[in-house]
Amino acid sequence: MTTATPVTRSPFAEPTRRVGGGWIALFATAWLGIWMAQLTPIQLLLPQQVEDVVHGHSWTDNVLAFGIISGIAGACALITFPLTGALSDRTTSRFGRRRPWIFAGVLVFAVSLVILSVQTSIVGVGVFWSTSIIGFCIASAAITATLSDQVPVNQRGFVSGWISAPQAIGTILGLTLVTTIWASVASEQAYGYPLVAILLVILSVPFILTLPDQQLRKDQRPRGGLGTILQGFWINPVKHPDFGWTLLGRILVNLGNALGTTLLLYFLQYGLGLSSSDAINGLLTLTVVYLIFFVLAALILGRVSDRIGRRKVFVYIAAWIQAAAALILAFVPVFGVAIFAAALLGLGYGCYMAVDQALATQVLPDAHSRGKDLGIMNIATAVPQAVGPLLGALVVLLFANLATAGAASTAAITKTGEQAGFAGLFVASGVLAIVGGVAMIPIKSVK
Repeated sequence: MTTATPVTRSPFAEPTRRVGGGWIALFATAWLGIWMAQLTPIQLLLPQQVEDVVHGHSWTDNVLAFGIISGIAGACALITFPLTGALSDRTTSRFGRRRPWIFAGVLVFAVSLVILSVQTSIVGVGVFWSTSIIGFCIASAAITATLSDQVPVNQRGFVSGWISAPQAIGTILGLTLVTTIWASVASEQAYGYPLVAILLVILSVPFILTLPDQQLRKDQRPRGGLGTILQGFWINPVKHPDFGWTLLGRILVNLGNALGTTLLLYFLQYGLGLSSSDAINGLLTLTVVYLIFFVLAALILGRVSDRIGRRKVFVYIAAWIQAAAALILAFVPVFGVAIFAAALLGLGYGCYMAVDQALATQVLPDAHSRGKDLGIMNIATAVPQAVGPLLGALVVLLFANLATAGAASTAAITKTGEQAGFAGLFVASGVLAIVGGVAMIPIKSVK
């Protein structure tokens, strides 16, 4: 590992020199590994593993168990993101501020995934999925901070697209590799986790080794100890309203996205009545469609946002497009329509993720605490994804119970409950996205 680049300007100054294609390529490659290692388990491996371990009497037992494990991991992310960001802001290592934390996060993440693959108890699954998420948070908090450290404002929309595009690519690539290499669910779990762990390391190491990470001198280190760090986790939304509105909008939109996507496999299997194998194939089809539109929206609209110097209009329209996709699924639960909804969701969420990430870097309260503040912003992305399955399961159960009160037979109760439960889930997803888009309108410091 190379040492940090000698300081030629203050590490707290706004960058003005555009990053090159090589930097962006390695940045995107690292994110590809990170997203593949996080999203492949969430979409496929973890639900299957939980189902095997729990042996629930009904599909709702499996969904709730999956949701509880994800919720516990979300609580870990709530702490890890801002803490890692704050500590990286203060790191005076000769290797730089961010690089040691990216390396540590990747290592914890990869090792935890390998250990997770051999767990046969619900406690073991919960513990090592939580440590996996801790590793994910450490790595992603530090690598996100490099965006504010090294990328000028007028390039951040495009570069942020290379955080977002690998998210979609990583999902479909991970799912495709796992489901095509191994023919059985047991093999997918046994070897799928180690596979994505290995790819995480391989894809992240080039960026870690070549990152021109400036070294922070000890006299430049922010003052204060743990108490000061913990106090800094609270950012007064009255004093910094644009930060507060951005954070609120992020929480709502990402929670809406989580409700609409993290239970998608269950929706296909129980909401649409597909067999297990057809549901997995259907998930791959929807993910490919989603991928294409997500990547195009993230890269093209992120660059357009840079060129015209506007962020807000892209963000709230993108949130409303996502809402439209969720509401279509709620009221027209047909697989063919779901393909159209996947395209619409990819378009909306791809644009949102790229442009909102750029917007978030422009409303940070203090250049001295970029890592910590972006860590707080990252909470609004990762925690909703972690708690989404639990909240989604509760929403499905609520609407299912309300709908089955008048059903005449057990079969009718089951079918009606499943359909109504997922319809309620997608309505909740759409409403959250709509309100999240509205929350971006009061922002004043960014156009």
